[in-house]
Amino acid sequence: MDSLFPVETFMPPGFHYFADFITAEEEIELVGEIEKVPLKTFIFQGYEAKRRVASFGYDWSFTNRKLTKGKAVPESFKPLIDKVSHQLSFKADEIAEVLLTEYPVGSVINWHRDAPPFDLIAGISLQSDSIFRLRPYDKAKQGRNSILSIPLRRRSLYVISGETRTSWEHSITPVTALRYSVTLRTLKPGLMMTH
Repeated sequence: MDSLFPVETFMPPGFHYFADFITAEEEIELVGEIEKVPLKTFIFQGYEAKRRVASFGYDWSFTNRKLTKGKAVPESFKPLIDKVSHQLSFKADEIAEVLLTEYPVGSVINWHRDAPPFDLIAGISLQSDSIFRLRPYDKAKQGRNSILSIPLRRRSLYVISGETRTSWEHSITPVTALRYSVTLRTLKPGLMMTH
């Protein structure tokens, strides 16, 4: 597995990182496709976050805590879905949500775990690098030395599953240049996917 980290660097089970997952040409195409999509300011519990998003497939409402079927995933993102599902050995139709995010300079993502209905999370970084952080979700295990900082290079793929998904939370430090990401999520086993 390609990695920027030395072998001795601890990563929690279920976290995987693939450098240069997409080519420079694929990155240009994806950014161009994102720029065609109307993005809206992300609202979390009444607060306007400093980033803009568009969601396709299943959508989780943080207001009423419900999962609903949203807009169909644009065909232009299907090659990326196929590439990720092939890399991770699952079927492309298991992707339940595609989230496009634009991060202007200075925007952050605070500590959190992703919405409860989702299982595996795969993120592709576009146009600039960022710092991804992990820490135990259990407050008793948190401390300055429990935070792992991971450089996410542009064109890389990171994956959160298993123990990292359930027992860790993550954040992104303020970005220093305009960044885009495409986040793909599967549903937890047992949740019905109706079309």
